[in-house]
Amino acid sequence: MKTIIHKATDRGYANHGWLQANHSFSFAQFYNPDKIQFGALRVLNDDVIAPSMGFSTHPHDNMEIITIPLKGTLKHRDSMGNTWETIEAGEVQVMSAGSGLMHSEMNAKTDEYLSLFQIWILPNKQNVEPRYDQQFFKAEDRKGQLQTLVSSIDNQEEGLKIHQDAKISRIDLDEASTFTYTSLSEKHGTYVMNITGEVSIDNNVLESRDAIGVSNTTEFSIQSITPSQLLFIEVPM
Repeated sequence: MKTIIHKATDRGYANHGWLQANHSFSFAQFYNPDKIQFGALRVLNDDVIAPSMGFSTHPHDNMEIITIPLKGTLKHRDSMGNTWETIEAGEVQVMSAGSGLMHSEMNAKTDEYLSLFQIWILPNKQNVEPRYDQQFFKAEDRKGQLQTLVSSIDNQEEGLKIHQDAKISRIDLDEASTFTYTSLSEKHGTYVMNITGEVSIDNNVLESRDAIGVSNTTEFSIQSITPSQLLFIEVPM
């Protein structure tokens, strides 16, 4: 098994006033040649957006974009005809940029900060027709068990779909519990973001917002030290 540790304090950071951004991988003005991507995972941004602020209309193409609000409400509009769709904490949004689209994202609240993860995954098909979807996921369905949020458009697993043989999932663990994660294949790697809490993976202790990339294995074990919430992003390497 191969592992790589990304501590929360080693992420790229940008303070734009209205946006506090933490970058797990090279993005915008943050560049680290050792942090370009993890397999097909290109971006994992941990953003906090001020009330009524956000990203004005901008283009994307040939990227699978997944947004997970953690607190607050996001609103989204795009050139596919979606007009200010709201995405609440508990929901997940996917957008296959494909052959190209324009969109904007804003904090829908005037009195509350928005906290979210935005994930970019390189697709396995180019120039597909752009598509958009969102879905609500119950927190109780991931207590002590894996909850699949996103998977390949080519399989029948529940959850949202993207054009890549990838899987995004979450689990909430009680204190002093153990969970074994099973990979799709040994050719996949799994990037684990510890959202909150403290866990141990392969004798590496991860605190809140620390991450570990695990590859060259079909399974690995997690021991929770405190109550913890974990995000798994499994991608082809």
